[in-house]
Amino acid sequence: MPIITISGPALDVEHKREMASGLTKIASEVYGRPPHHIIVIIHENPPENVAIGGALVADRRPDSA
Repeated sequence: MPIITISGPALDVEHKREMASGLTKIASEVYGRPPHHIIVIIHENPPENVAIGGALVADRRPDSA
């Protein structure tokens, strides 16, 4: 069974549904497997747990993204 793992910022549940559905559809087509054979795992990373260039994302100013 193919497993897709994605890490990123938190999403609301509707966006998670959309992402899981889209990723499953593409993987099902590429692998030639039925959708129920595709596993999607979403890891949410709060900004205080992610650093870019040595600085926490939580500490970045909004205009410096």
